Amino acid sequence: MAVSLRSWVANEGGKHLVLMLWLGANAWLFLNTFLLFSTGQQYHYLYKMLGVGVCISRASASVLNLNCSLVLLTMCRSVLTFIRGTHAVSSRKTRRLLDKSKTFHVACGIAVCLFSVVHVSAHMVNVVNFSSRYSDDFPALNLARYRGEDPKWIILTTVPGITGVLLVLILLLMLISSSYCVRTSNYEIFWYTHNLFIIFYIILMMHMVGGVLKYQTNIEAHPPGCLRPNQSSTEQHVDDLEQLEDDDSRCKEDAHFEPHYPQTWLWVSGPLCLYCVERLYRCIRSSAPVTIVTVIRHPCDVIELRMLKKDFKARPGQYIVLNCPSVSSFENHPFTLTKCPTVNKETFGIHLRVVGDWTERFTQRLLPQSRMDLEILPMVQQRTYPKLYIDGPFGSPSEEVFNYDVSLCVAGGIGVTPFACVLHALLDGWRGFRLQRLYFVWVCRELQSFYWFAELLCALHQKLWEENRPDYFNLKLYVSQVDNLQSISEEQFRPLSSRMLVGRPRWKHILDEIGKSNKHKRVGVFCCGPKGISRTLHRLCNSSRSRGTTFEFNKEGICSWVAAPERPVGPEPALKDAVKDEK
Repeated sequence: MAVSLRSWVANEGGKHLVLMLWLGANAWLFLNTFLLFSTGQQYHYLYKMLGVGVCISRASASVLNLNCSLVLLTMCRSVLTFIRGTHAVSSRKTRRLLDKSKTFHVACGIAVCLFSVVHVSAHMVNVVNFSSRYSDDFPALNLARYRGEDPKWIILTTVPGITGVLLVLILLLMLISSSYCVRTSNYEIFWYTHNLFIIFYIILMMHMVGGVLKYQTNIEAHPPGCLRPNQSSTEQHVDDLEQLEDDDSRCKEDAHFEPHYPQTWLWVSGPLCLYCVERLYRCIRSSAPVTIVTVIRHPCDVIELRMLKKDFKARPGQYIVLNCPSVSSFENHPFTLTKCPTVNKETFGIHLRVVGDWTERFTQRLLPQSRMDLEILPMVQQRTYPKLYIDGPFGSPSEEVFNYDVSLCVAGGIGVTPFACVLHALLDGWRGFRLQRLYFVWVCRELQSFYWFAELLCALHQKLWEENRPDYFNLKLYVSQVDNLQSISEEQFRPLSSRMLVGRPRWKHILDEIGKSNKHKRVGVFCCGPKGISRTLHRLCNSSRSRGTTFEFNKEGICSWVAAPERPVGPEPALKDAVKDEK
């Protein structure tokens, strides 16, 4: 499939530009620091003692400082949400780049791990050189107490050595727990070990205390390589003697050394303070418990929560982080809002699917001793609900649905949740958005899944029909399971029956039809569902379009497939078959 340059630039250009700038900054810091320690006069004697090891260790430390700062900034979710909401400051392209903050966080984390290996390896060489190349001429420059001291003893008796060992252990734990196999088998391990970053940064700020590496402070009075008073020629290297031909080359005083100025805190303190302030703000904001108004049980093990919280405001497409102390005091789980508060109605809601330990325990507290049978019509439960706290809202790619003239929303199963909030906004009569036409494709394995939002879809269809705008909302529903297939027979859901299709969507045909109807326009494509769907749509959006239409792909990350942190669940087998790549 041919790739269109225009489409590729629209979808991939921004993130690849940021990637190149990030790689360039890392390369420049590494080379600049390497040359400084290898050629700088103030490091002449240090380089002479330790060799290239000191250059590599300090160059990698500079790269680590940069990435340890960036890895914090990418997790300031409230700040990113504020930037996303300030349309006067950030363009649509910038806001789309914010969607890659998690990916950039992972990239910075990988860089920290890789350069930590380089940094530790270089310092191991440095410790050996400190022991074997003990300098009798410059005692202040030595880290070892005597020539031939055991390098292991040097590491375990110095502040940088002890803190370095602790940093390596913490980083190793975080790296192992971040692996795919650990996250899929036991997400809680990843969640709790990742919180060790607090201890990591505290130790990191202490790592430079101790002054292991020192630089010369009196270069004018003692030019590097000069002959000290009463120094014999046998003590001076031949290459140095060629430069010392007169008495002026004699040193006026002995070399003075001072510990290298710590720079880690200059890099890390700003992002760390910003992150701490944000966490404090989020803690205060989420301290007031929410009121659970209603709990509704839907078919296919889906629970709907309608809640109320004072002064809570959110935009369609955003998500919240939910905490239930009676289930777990420390676990926080993200869920996309399926209904936002409005001027007339302050309640908001989420839908969650019961597929994991946390959701099962949470559901038992919401609906005790209730059977999760498949039901066509939801049952409203009346009871006293557990205490609940929410943090947010936070921004997501689905916010951009309203910022295109034409948008295509593709949902797989419970991945419909971010777009349900968009449909509610259209139904509630939101104004001031740019959207002129909305295409909505929803793929489910079972027919009963469509009842989650059947009333919403029919109400929106009726509203647009009464306003004489039937072409504004284009709906297609696909059911992939053909065994014992029935139709939606209820009279009030008749508009859905006419838009029901069996089998897998022909994504290329769908995009071609949209391109034919919207020539020379930019169409926002939003996907929340299995990886098979997103990969296919992403590839098609980068391909050439004969109608001149540009499709900008946006991948939703929080779509309530499962409430993290718990075991992720992939799409059902039948749904996988429904999203195979188009040929």
